Formats: sequence, C-alpha cells, structure tokens
Amino acid sequence: MVRSNKGFTLVEIMIVVAIIGILIAIAVPSFLRAREISRKNACQENQSKIDGAKQQWALENNQPADATPTWADLTGNSNYVRKSPVCPSSGTYTIGAIDEDPSCSLSNQAAFAHEFPQSGT
Repeated sequence: MVRSNKGFTLVEIMIVVAIIGILIAIAVPSFLRAREISRKNACQENQSKIDGAKQQWALENNQPADATPTWADLTGNSNYVRKSPVCPSSGTYTIGAIDEDPSCSLSNQAAFAHEFPQSGT
C-alpha cells in the first residue's frame, strides 16, 4: 500500500507562522506611527483654522492684538468657524489672544508640537 502525503508538516506550519509573526512585528509600529502623524496633522490643521478665524474676527471687529475672543465669538452666527474643532486625541483647544498661537492641551507632547509662520516678518 502506498500512502499519499497531501498535508503540511508541523515544521512547515511553524515556519509560516514565524514569517507571519515577523511581518506583523514590522508592520504594526509603522501603522501606529502613521496614526500619530495623522493625528498631529489634524491637530495642526485645527489650530491653523482657529488662528485664521480669530484673526478674521479681530479684523472685522477692530480688536486690539491683546484681545481674546471666545468660542461664542468665533462660532454661531458669525461663522468664522462652523463649530468648535474637536482634538483627534481627546485634548482641548485654547484660543488665546490674537497675537498668540492657539494651543492644544496635548501640545506638550512632541507629536503635537506645532509651529505657525510668524506674521509680519
């Protein structure tokens, strides 16, 4: 009687599992890094929009550089911003004075550090 070997051996299955494990170990950090970069970019974009909205508010309302608008000034009927932006990592945004950059409560983390171009220089 001739026996036919149509299945996989234990060694072959272990090699395949090891290769899949190595590929996952390489891919997961890349995905996590891409997610953090995406959150950082979304945070920077929100801060840029807040900055533009408060600059527009200051120009239209003849406000001095040390004036500090509120969310009510920037949202609602004024439509400088349709609604208060939401931080992608559950932080909160602080508008600040006109001559200051808006900030995020998570901005002390390196992933959320931002830099706006200086106006007038």
